[in-house]
Amino acid sequence: MKKSIILIFSSFLFLGLAGCDTFRTATNAPDRVTDEVQAPTAQEAQDAQADATSETRRRQLDADIQAREERNNLLNDGAATNRSDSDLASQVRSKLEANLPASALVVESENGNVTISGTVPTQQQYERIPNLAKEIKGVNNVTLNVAVAPAQPEN
Repeated sequence: MKKSIILIFSSFLFLGLAGCDTFRTATNAPDRVTDEVQAPTAQEAQDAQADATSETRRRQLDADIQAREERNNLLNDGAATNRSDSDLASQVRSKLEANLPASALVVESENGNVTISGTVPTQQQYERIPNLAKEIKGVNNVTLNVAVAPAQPEN
């Protein structure tokens, strides 16, 4: 019964995201990984950081990762191969959002190859991106189009 509930819940989650092919860590993140990368305003960076560090948001991110892992375990025998691109992109986005506050990143995945674009405020956050992405089962390769761009004052 528990597996059935997880499967039903996961199916609704999947259907809700079926139209999405990119996953963003913040509303000011680029729409696509090929879009030009721009530094966020100070307010955008502050809003993204507040959202990423909120306890409620962290629980949501953890629940998203866990639900996708459970669905993979149920439907794919827990294998790292044959993972859905949307699951990989969503899990990488959740991992980055939870661990890189004030980032504005967009994530796309194709056959286990993950492309990440956008901005992070520090070099230290930039250097953490590949390792965080590779913590997600099924990520084979990470391509970065990320700029280190501290927030810019609003004019």
